[in-house]
Amino acid sequence: MIGALATLLACQLAGEVLARALHLPVPGPVIGMALLFAGLLLRGREAPPALEATSDALLGNLGLLFVPAGVGVMLYLPLLARDWAPLSLGVVVGTLAAIAATGRLAQWLLRTR
Repeated sequence: MIGALATLLACQLAGEVLARALHLPVPGPVIGMALLFAGLLLRGREAPPALEATSDALLGNLGLLFVPAGVGVMLYLPLLARDWAPLSLGVVVGTLAAIAATGRLAQWLLRTR
């Protein structure tokens, strides 16, 4: 479990270093996740059982990570009440764009298969 957690944190650290060194507009943990994904693909086998167990444990407690976001929403409630229209429009347009992009990508991947 310690080795798997160290692997996850090393990937996150590598992502942070890349994001800051190359001034990328993508968060370091996202780059680290992509590095982990690429490493697992290059490995060509299933993920190690310890990495699977650690990941499952972290995902099982994912709800706790949303507590700070909920506190932030409550902190900025007056601002959200004032600017609800542009925020709602951004959420709706962003959601529709993500659904469309995911659908197009799925179509492309199924066609190339």
